[in-house]
Amino acid sequence: MQHGTIFDIKQFAVHDGPGIRTTVFLKGCTLSCQWCHNPEGISPSLDLFFNSYLCMKCNTCFNLCPNEAIIDDSKITILRELCDKCMLCANDCPTEALQKSGRSINSTELMEEILKSTIYYDFSEGGVTFSGGEPLLQSSFLKEVLEKCKKEGIHTTLDTSGYSSLKILKSVIDYIDLFLFDLKLINERLHKEFTGVPNKQIIENLRFITQTRSNDVIIRIPIIPGITSTDQNIEDILTLLSSLNMVKEVNLLPFHNVSEKYDRLGMEYKLDHVRAPSDEEMAKVKERFEEKGFKVK
Repeated sequence: MQHGTIFDIKQFAVHDGPGIRTTVFLKGCTLSCQWCHNPEGISPSLDLFFNSYLCMKCNTCFNLCPNEAIIDDSKITILRELCDKCMLCANDCPTEALQKSGRSINSTELMEEILKSTIYYDFSEGGVTFSGGEPLLQSSFLKEVLEKCKKEGIHTTLDTSGYSSLKILKSVIDYIDLFLFDLKLINERLHKEFTGVPNKQIIENLRFITQTRSNDVIIRIPIIPGITSTDQNIEDILTLLSSLNMVKEVNLLPFHNVSEKYDRLGMEYKLDHVRAPSDEEMAKVKERFEEKGFKVK
């Protein structure tokens, strides 16, 4: 039986595919997008959240830490470079100011969670969505759960960056009913600058999916002012999508600032200077895709 690492299970999700869904967030991602809204999903290992506003300075964590990674100097500070993520502090924090993000789960345990909402899937034509992080990074675990879902007749959706080997993609594609495929930047230099990886394999995988499963792909585009929302990038995306087989729907995802979440993880947030796109900016991008015949949300 395969084991995986997840960081959240969201019941009654309505924005991750058709109907009412259960969204499973798998840990680990090979991209490091500067605008990532789920930074706790980037590392494949456990993460330690520190919600300072909940801290009552009881010093429980200070006394428990075996590595002296927690100091009390007018306020509790975590020295992340010394923390080995043993999670002793999070396990015993009385106010849950310190929390563990991530847990190991086997495929049977996960299916028990997924099957709790079967009646809602049937009623709404919903199902389960695997998100992250990047679910394909845990491909063996993902495939085993997908196989079990198909045996139960549950609709499956994969929310993916598309960054994986073609071999891995081929191993799971027959068990996926719908792809939510992220497209960020078409210029390879910019893609590597803002996500940490090149995009050649991503585009090749998108071509393969659309050739194989033409009506089962929704393109998701994060709209980051000055980065992904530029006229040139939108035109490049339109050119690519127009060359593909039967991509009908595009979802536009407006940027919002999640610096507080990065602070809780002790991570650097590089886009604090970026504002959310206005309604007018979103409408303008939406119109450009609709003019080319795409259904847009």
